[in-house]
This record gives sequence, C-alpha cells and structure tokens, in this order.
Amino acid sequence: MKSKTVILYSSVDGQTLKICNKIKEVYDQNKRSVALVSIDDFTGNVTDYDLLVLGASIRYGVHGEKVIDFINNKKKELETIKTAFFSVNLVARKPEKNQPDSNPYVIKFFKSIDWNPNLVEVFAGKLDYKKYPFFDRIMIQFIMWMTKGPTNTDAEIEYTNWERVDHFAIRLMEL
Repeated sequence: MKSKTVILYSSVDGQTLKICNKIKEVYDQNKRSVALVSIDDFTGNVTDYDLLVLGASIRYGVHGEKVIDFINNKKKELETIKTAFFSVNLVARKPEKNQPDSNPYVIKFFKSIDWNPNLVEVFAGKLDYKKYPFFDRIMIQFIMWMTKGPTNTDAEIEYTNWERVDHFAIRLMEL
C-alpha cells in the first residue's frame, strides 16, 4: 500500500509556501506522492492520509489562528496518523534559536496546544520590507531593531537554509 501524504500550509508572505514546494519537489524526485493544500482550502479528511505535515508562518509572534483552530478541531484524527509540524519565522535566522527546542515561538506554540506531532522543525524565513504593507513594515522593522536584525527598508534577505529543508523532507518520507 502506498502511503499518502498531505502538506497543509499557512503562509502570510509566501515563504512557507515556498518551503512546502521545496518539500514537494523532494517527494517528486523520490517518486513519492504528496498533496499540497492551503489550510484555508483543505476540506478533506485527515484520516485519508498516512502523514499530515503542517507548515505555519509567524506574524507578530504567533502562528495563524486557523492553524490553532485546525489542530484543536482535528486533534482526535491527528492522533490516529503520523504528523509533522514546521514553523517559519525570522527569529530562526539566529543559530541559537533555529531548533524546535530553542525557538521561542515553537516553544510557546506547543505550550498553548495539546498536540505532539511525530516530527517538529523550524526554518528561518525571508525578510522583504518592500513586500510588507506600511504598518507591517514599521512593526517588523521595530522587531528587527530590538533583535539586532537588519532595519534598512531596502533589505531583502532569504534566511531559509534549503539543505535543512531537503533533510526535513527526507525525514518526512522516512516516518
């Protein structure tokens, strides 16, 4: 029996989706089937899959409400299959905060929900001031200033470590 995998994503600026597409590419290269669906569009049954991967970005220190609602509403079903979760955030650009047990957003997230996926990962996102609406740009710039990150509004820096994404995809296939 072939295993069925679905990747659900919640992406604000597109980097989480880009990471999901890279994971899908690794699956495709290994001739493994995978569905990629926005959490906004998912209407399937969790139990139709052997593995559900949930990728979520951070905005203002929290994962999207739809992500938390999905986990809370589907908890029983999620417990019957293998699951994985990854967070995408700019704090993970720092080596001391780029692991699930050292990333403050991931730690806070799992303290706030009752779910224990089989695999958890965190990836650094992308900083692109030109893409943000005015208010978001000012807020992100302030957060970057506080965390000693780049504040130049011309900055466009992709912090994602694509080798780690590849490795995560392989670990998913091994679940």
